[in-house]
Amino acid sequence: MLVSLRIGPTFAFAPPFTLLRLPPIVRVLLALALAMALVAGHPDAALGALRAGASPVPLAAGELAIGIAIALSLQIAFAAILWAGRAVDIQAGFGLAMVADPTTDAQMPLAGTIFAYAAALVFFAMGGPYDLLALWAASLQNVPVGEGLLAGDMAALSTLLSGAFAAGLGLFGICLLVLFLLDLTIAFMSRTLPQMNMLLIGFQVKSIAMLITLPIALAVSIGIALRLLRFAIESAPNLLVLSGG
Repeated sequence: MLVSLRIGPTFAFAPPFTLLRLPPIVRVLLALALAMALVAGHPDAALGALRAGASPVPLAAGELAIGIAIALSLQIAFAAILWAGRAVDIQAGFGLAMVADPTTDAQMPLAGTIFAYAAALVFFAMGGPYDLLALWAASLQNVPVGEGLLAGDMAALSTLLSGAFAAGLGLFGICLLVLFLLDLTIAFMSRTLPQMNMLLIGFQVKSIAMLITLPIALAVSIGIALRLLRFAIESAPNLLVLSGG
């Protein structure tokens, strides 16, 4: 039960698992099953604190802190994608257009939603679940039950934030460049042809340009999405200071 607390937050709160419509009981049972496997593989790290007579309450708090840190790395990666997609929507004139996500019952940006689901496909295709299994096993080996509240690194968190949001902008680089050039063109035309309603024309042109460039950006930025997700998973051990034990 204690070890499942470092696994459960990823299934409950972290994309891409939150993008899948799964019953809560399935998420709970999956976390418990994986926790049982980890305890069987590392019995001393999992049971040492309990054998020493430690109270279950601080142990549960430490395990939950580790689980939140691991889930946070994936949340930041997908948050960067949605944030960059929202920026593209505003620049293209879709600032008021939001997509209702039936899985999370939340309003999501149009471009960001497309890229978020594409990143979820990349995550499963690159073997992301296996990387998470290895991460959970390494976390239990290097940060045993009872030491969760002693782990953490704010410098690693700032590095993860800066790298994730920079990669998020890189995913939409083509769209942002095309929309920026269109803004410059429309601005020059509004000065030379003031009799034309450039505001109305600009919305139409930029909307069409976004719909044309979005599939192209999606096709050429798969490598950036892969690097972003890989960077998020590789940064999770730094949040827990696994290298130092």
